[in-house]
Amino acid sequence: MNSRQRKLLVILLSNDKRALLIKDLANQLQYSEKTVRNDLQIIDAYLHDYASANLIRKPGTGVYLEIEKTDQTNLFHALFHKGKSEHERVMEIAYRLLTDERPVTLQQLSNEHYVNHTVIKNDIESIQQWFDSFGLVIESRQKLGHYLKGEELNKRIALAHIEDVTNQPTTFLSHIFAPFEIATVRQTLDRMLDLWEIPITSNAIENLVVHILIIVQRTKHKCPIRIEEKNQSIMKTKEYQAAVWCVKQLQEKFGISFANDEITYLTWHLRGSKKYSAQTPSKEETTKQILSIIIETMHHLTRVSFSEDEQLMNGLEIHLEAVINRFIYGLPITNPLLQDIKKMYPYMFSMVTLAMEKVKEEIQYDIPEEEAAYIVLHFQASIERIDAQKHVIPRVLIVCDMGIGMSRLLQAKVEKQYQELEVVGAIGKADVQNVIKQKQVNLIISTTPLEQISVPTVIISPLLEATDKEKLQKFLKKKTVEASVLSAAPHVIYEFIDENLLFINIHPQHRFQVVETLGNALFKREKVEQSYVHQALLRERKSATAIGGGIAIPHGDPTLVLTSTIAIAVLNEPLEWGKEKVSIVFMLALANEKANPIKAIIHKLSALSKDPITLNALLSANDKQEFIRILTEKQL
Repeated sequence: MNSRQRKLLVILLSNDKRALLIKDLANQLQYSEKTVRNDLQIIDAYLHDYASANLIRKPGTGVYLEIEKTDQTNLFHALFHKGKSEHERVMEIAYRLLTDERPVTLQQLSNEHYVNHTVIKNDIESIQQWFDSFGLVIESRQKLGHYLKGEELNKRIALAHIEDVTNQPTTFLSHIFAPFEIATVRQTLDRMLDLWEIPITSNAIENLVVHILIIVQRTKHKCPIRIEEKNQSIMKTKEYQAAVWCVKQLQEKFGISFANDEITYLTWHLRGSKKYSAQTPSKEETTKQILSIIIETMHHLTRVSFSEDEQLMNGLEIHLEAVINRFIYGLPITNPLLQDIKKMYPYMFSMVTLAMEKVKEEIQYDIPEEEAAYIVLHFQASIERIDAQKHVIPRVLIVCDMGIGMSRLLQAKVEKQYQELEVVGAIGKADVQNVIKQKQVNLIISTTPLEQISVPTVIISPLLEATDKEKLQKFLKKKTVEASVLSAAPHVIYEFIDENLLFINIHPQHRFQVVETLGNALFKREKVEQSYVHQALLRERKSATAIGGGIAIPHGDPTLVLTSTIAIAVLNEPLEWGKEKVSIVFMLALANEKANPIKAIIHKLSALSKDPITLNALLSANDKQEFIRILTEKQL
């Protein structure tokens, strides 16, 4: 017997020969009358082992159980103690929280499982740890009890994996549903797969049976799924049409009505249940393949050797496994950080998006921008780790011939003002040659000129005045081991502007129109190949390129660029660009050359997006010449 039938038998045992109407039992159990009748047949067969037990049915009166005291005691013992382990108890409590909308008290659970409150509390804590991975929370209200809070989608995913709650082998799921329910769903599913010729692995079929049974159960419990954002294109797929047929069959066989969102939900699972042929890589192989494509593409685009960052490789592989699982099971993801990541890391987001396009092109995995944004964080962290490893703390030697007191004072000032420097000593001029032979010195700060010294030297006054600080700051900026983006050419944007590709006060209806206009203009000026326009539109459709502050930076594949150029459109009024409003569009047609300036350009544009004064000045420009003049004045 399953848990529902056990519950029905307990009700009959507890009412001691008092007849109960089928209708009342159905209301109490929250099941249909047909289900109760079917369960009574199973209970009747189960009672054959108890000689005095008789299930009495009287038309118009109801049903009740006749049983002697000894058999009654034995039956209670069999129901509540036979084979019941700690793992089964935890699983049953988890299942109850997932399926029962009503709060349950510690006392109720304690009575049902014949254990004290402390044991139940420990069970609930253990279950909560498992629920955490599904975004579900067990909450408690005084005098009401414990109940589960969370999205219906997450509850269903947890129900499908309920057997994992204790990490023990079990057949719990097979006892939750009645045999005829399992048989009906399996028969309907097999028929659907044959009719619609959808290839599914045997393992995936078992998973689908469980998911469909959960759809039926939750619908009976009046807990439909709600899908807020619907992808209209999914309705045109074969899997959606198959799901429509399947749901219609289930409605007729179970006598219940399903919400339309259940069709979409079933479609997700059908589309995620791919069958792998001998030529199709396994999930693990697919993860490694995607990782390889992304790393290789990112290296090609950024010229950074990401493959040498072991932490990135390990972290990204684990993350991609989760991405592929979501892809396989067709489960959507929301990323509340998406817009922030786009604004904070526009360069890295653009590069990762291009890498995702390469993944789609090579193995047909279309990774959405929500997933791409999380991948951006992995690469951004890698860049910061690589920069930290490349950054060498300058070892500075201070030379002062004005006595030990002045030397120590100068050293103290330098260490206080420039904490990024490591002062290796403060000496007199005569000792310089010996010290630089014995110690590694990257810079000498001296109060007196030095001859025949190969180490870079900055001459300052002993008092370290304002002019000396400025001199030192310029020197340190110039000699930074890894040149910062901030030290890029001051007019890096202006250098790539073609006045013929600058459009003032245009009136587009949609952002795609702007991208197409700028792309076609670049092609006519022989700056890009013709396919660049189409590729840039595809890129824009996948993910809006607004970076905040009224600026958008559409771009296409760098390999399709003939001559690096920036085309600009100044709009007559702000235009919706994804979830932003945009007034100036910079189309970045930048070839993937050795001295690729894209990082510096995007950094400048990102800074511009946070400078409303300059942005308003550009928007107010009356003609192309004034626009370019403002760019040069602002060193953009």
